[in-house]
Amino acid sequence: MNNNKILDVAIVGYGPVGQTLAILLGRMGYNVAVYERWQALYPLPRAVFHDHEIRRVFRMMGLENELEKVSQPSACYQWFNADWKVLVEIDWSAESISDGPFGYLFNQPSLEAILDRQAKAIGNVQVHQGWEVLGLSQNDATCELNMRKVEGDGAGETRTVQAKYVIGADGANSIVRRECGIEWHDLGFDEDWLVVDLQPNAGVELDVPDIGQWCNPARPTTMVPGGPGYRRWEFMRLPHESVEDLQSTEKVWQLLSPWVTPETASLVRHAVYKFRSRIAEHWQQGRILLAGDAAHLMPPFMGQGMCSGIRDAWNLSWRLDLVLKGICSEELLNNYTTERKPQIQAVIEASMAMGKVVCVADPQAAAERDAKFLSGQVPPLPPFPGLEQGLVFKTAKAGVSGSLGIHGAIERNDKVERFDDAFGRGFFLLSIGEDPLQTFDEKLLGELNQLGVRSVRLSKDGAPGTCRDVSGKYHQFFEENQLQAVLVRPDFYLYGGVSTHSEIPALVQSLCDEVSLKREPCAQLSQAKVAVR
Repeated sequence: MNNNKILDVAIVGYGPVGQTLAILLGRMGYNVAVYERWQALYPLPRAVFHDHEIRRVFRMMGLENELEKVSQPSACYQWFNADWKVLVEIDWSAESISDGPFGYLFNQPSLEAILDRQAKAIGNVQVHQGWEVLGLSQNDATCELNMRKVEGDGAGETRTVQAKYVIGADGANSIVRRECGIEWHDLGFDEDWLVVDLQPNAGVELDVPDIGQWCNPARPTTMVPGGPGYRRWEFMRLPHESVEDLQSTEKVWQLLSPWVTPETASLVRHAVYKFRSRIAEHWQQGRILLAGDAAHLMPPFMGQGMCSGIRDAWNLSWRLDLVLKGICSEELLNNYTTERKPQIQAVIEASMAMGKVVCVADPQAAAERDAKFLSGQVPPLPPFPGLEQGLVFKTAKAGVSGSLGIHGAIERNDKVERFDDAFGRGFFLLSIGEDPLQTFDEKLLGELNQLGVRSVRLSKDGAPGTCRDVSGKYHQFFEENQLQAVLVRPDFYLYGGVSTHSEIPALVQSLCDEVSLKREPCAQLSQAKVAVR
């Protein structure tokens, strides 16, 4: 069968990353098709944590109410030694830059069910489950996917699909990555862990840390919620054990016995996973791009595996939107790898460093580790990495360019709400003080409008023409960094900031130049078209 319709985007893989990207692009109006090897969603848990940035993405997708039913705010993340002395505390319950706690624990099958319903409700998104990729090619204008139905009605049927772009979100064993001949770079972490998910019986109270790493050399162990009503334990395979040693149900209950028994809980699943650290050499080959586990794998100690894939989808969605609309040239896609890979590599390396603290099975080495932590010799964890390369303003304000933008409550037209709820997604010029648009020439105003940049002036008192900074977060950030204005990208990251109003036109012009705006003539636009009042 030959599908003559050329899709805007074909996505291979229908886990959370493929689902998220399909929803984002579908709601933008693009014709999207998703192809997944398996006939049904995977019914068992994998990821259990997402951070504040990903929660903000899901809020922008309108999922907040449904997510509240399948997730819970995180508590303090604690690492203990064998004697249950606290080595490290990371307060994941604290207020984050994104207006809410730092992290959340959730049940992945429930999350995927929510995303599945959303994707299948969009008329221009077609979800094809039970289809595998047999081959992949591309030319200057399109990609071609050769598909085969492997499950369900019509198994054995073949199909040729054409799309302007293909996104490989098909996991660690990605056929898209293999078809492109893209190699893995192994960063060196390789440990086997038994992952156990269970459901405590009604009324059972477990005497365990809410979120903890028990850094016990006799058996390094992780204990976390698996979303409301579920718990997870992870046990490291010891050097003298084989993978088979950990596979039996009897062994699982033996390991769980200090905390829970078959009389107090039921097993949901257990499996041995190999925690690895790998990153694809590059994430793009022409019109084909990689996202999620197809592009990177990391140990789970920072809870950033799924989060990193959602960031990929969030980043790709606005780039594809501008290219497919004809606003920007395809050069905008070329720095996707340049921008995302350094951040991901930093996250992987931080996850590995945390894993090396946890995965110590030698008692003497563990004692030396404990002494360093308990005496305060170990420095605190570095801040979460921002964007170092790609679409960021190259100025002395390096600490601002590429950092995640503030989010808080504002008052506009006598209504108090989160900034994202008030304005939606896009590029924003946030400023304090006088109206910066008054100094822009018509050419720059035209380019601003072409890119869809909206100007929002913030004030402490809600002066005319401004939005009142109810949270106070924006002014605090501006004052701490000596800023008068910042340019925010559609993925919440800051393109850059400046300290004086006279520098704002150069900041804006730099963004317009870097996104490779197509230079067809723009209509002469009034300031009112760009300004937000």
